[in-house]
Amino acid sequence: MRIGHVIGKVTMHTHEKALKGARWLLVNPVDTDQLNTCIQDQPQVTAQSTLVVYDHVGAGEGDIIGFVEGAEATAPFKDPTPIDAISLAIFDTLTYLPPPQAAAG
Repeated sequence: MRIGHVIGKVTMHTHEKALKGARWLLVNPVDTDQLNTCIQDQPQVTAQSTLVVYDHVGAGEGDIIGFVEGAEATAPFKDPTPIDAISLAIFDTLTYLPPPQAAAG
Protein backbone atom coordinates (compact mmCIF):
# COMPACT_ATOMS: atom_id res chain seq x y z
CA MET A 1 0.00 0.00 0.00
CA ARG A 2 1.16 3.51 -0.78
CA ILE A 3 0.03 6.75 0.84
CA GLY A 4 -1.17 9.73 -1.15
CA HIS A 5 -2.80 13.15 -0.91
CA VAL A 6 -6.02 13.67 -2.87
CA ILE A 7 -5.49 16.85 -4.92
CA GLY A 8 -8.56 16.72 -7.16
CA LYS A 9 -11.15 14.62 -8.94
CA VAL A 10 -11.61 13.45 -12.50
CA THR A 11 -14.80 13.64 -14.53
CA MET A 12 -15.02 11.35 -17.56
CA HIS A 13 -17.21 11.75 -20.60
CA THR A 14 -16.73 8.18 -21.84
CA HIS A 15 -16.23 5.23 -19.51
CA GLU A 16 -16.03 1.46 -19.34
CA LYS A 17 -19.46 -0.08 -18.62
CA ALA A 18 -18.07 -1.96 -15.60
CA LEU A 19 -17.17 1.39 -14.04
CA LYS A 20 -20.54 3.16 -14.39
CA GLY A 21 -20.98 5.53 -11.47
CA ALA A 22 -17.34 5.23 -10.42
CA ARG A 23 -15.51 8.09 -8.73
CA TRP A 24 -11.96 8.93 -9.77
CA LEU A 25 -9.41 10.95 -7.80
CA LEU A 26 -6.15 12.67 -8.64
CA VAL A 27 -3.68 11.46 -6.01
CA ASN A 28 -0.13 12.66 -5.45
CA PRO A 29 1.99 10.16 -3.47
CA VAL A 30 3.31 11.49 -0.16
CA ASP A 31 7.09 11.52 0.32
CA THR A 32 8.55 9.69 3.32
CA ASP A 33 9.61 12.93 5.01
CA GLN A 34 5.96 14.14 4.93
CA LEU A 35 4.41 11.05 6.57
CA ASN A 36 4.32 12.38 10.14
CA THR A 37 2.92 15.79 9.18
CA CYS A 38 0.66 15.12 6.19
CA ILE A 39 -2.52 14.70 8.28
CA GLN A 40 -2.12 17.97 10.21
CA ASP A 41 -0.66 20.06 7.37
CA GLN A 42 -1.61 19.86 3.73
CA PRO A 43 1.46 18.27 2.12
CA GLN A 44 3.12 19.98 -0.78
CA VAL A 45 2.75 18.34 -4.19
CA THR A 46 5.75 16.05 -4.58
CA ALA A 47 7.90 15.32 -7.61
CA GLN A 48 6.33 11.85 -7.79
CA SER A 49 3.88 11.26 -10.63
CA THR A 50 0.25 12.04 -9.84
CA LEU A 51 -2.08 9.06 -10.35
CA VAL A 52 -5.72 8.62 -11.27
CA VAL A 53 -7.16 6.36 -8.54
CA TYR A 54 -10.56 4.62 -8.45
CA ASP A 55 -12.25 5.77 -5.23
CA HIS A 56 -13.50 2.80 -3.23
CA VAL A 57 -13.91 4.52 0.16
CA GLY A 58 -15.52 7.93 -0.44
CA ALA A 59 -12.39 10.07 -0.18
CA GLY A 60 -12.43 13.73 -1.11
CA GLU A 61 -10.04 16.52 -1.94
CA GLY A 62 -7.51 17.09 0.84
CA ASP A 63 -7.80 13.57 2.30
CA ILE A 64 -4.75 11.39 2.93
CA ILE A 65 -5.49 7.91 1.57
CA GLY A 66 -3.94 4.49 1.27
CA PHE A 67 -4.03 3.03 -2.23
CA VAL A 68 -2.75 -0.01 -4.10
CA GLU A 69 -1.76 -0.44 -7.71
CA GLY A 70 -1.50 -3.28 -10.18
CA ALA A 71 -3.24 -6.64 -9.84
CA GLU A 72 -4.22 -5.89 -6.22
CA ALA A 73 -6.31 -2.95 -7.47
CA THR A 74 -8.61 -5.27 -9.41
CA ALA A 75 -9.18 -7.69 -6.49
CA PRO A 76 -12.48 -6.13 -5.25
CA PHE A 77 -14.14 -6.66 -8.64
CA LYS A 78 -15.90 -9.86 -9.67
CA ASP A 79 -15.22 -9.40 -13.39
CA PRO A 80 -11.97 -8.22 -15.01
CA THR A 81 -11.93 -4.44 -14.57
CA PRO A 82 -9.53 -2.04 -16.30
CA ILE A 83 -8.13 -0.02 -13.39
CA ASP A 84 -4.56 0.61 -12.28
CA ALA A 85 -5.05 1.94 -8.72
CA ILE A 86 -7.79 1.85 -6.06
CA SER A 87 -8.21 3.66 -2.73
CA LEU A 88 -8.49 1.41 0.33
CA ALA A 89 -8.29 3.68 3.37
CA ILE A 90 -8.73 7.26 4.53
CA PHE A 91 -6.27 8.08 7.31
CA ASP A 92 -7.31 10.07 10.40
CA THR A 93 -3.88 9.74 12.02
CA LEU A 94 -0.56 8.51 10.76
CA THR A 95 2.73 7.88 12.60
CA TYR A 96 5.87 6.78 10.81
CA LEU A 97 8.91 5.54 12.73
CA PRO A 98 11.90 5.26 10.40
CA PRO A 99 14.04 2.14 10.84
CA PRO A 100 17.10 2.65 13.06
CA GLN A 101 20.30 3.46 11.25
CA ALA A 102 22.90 0.68 11.20
CA ALA A 103 26.03 1.52 13.18
CA ALA A 104 28.93 2.50 10.94
CA GLY A 105 31.60 0.00 11.18
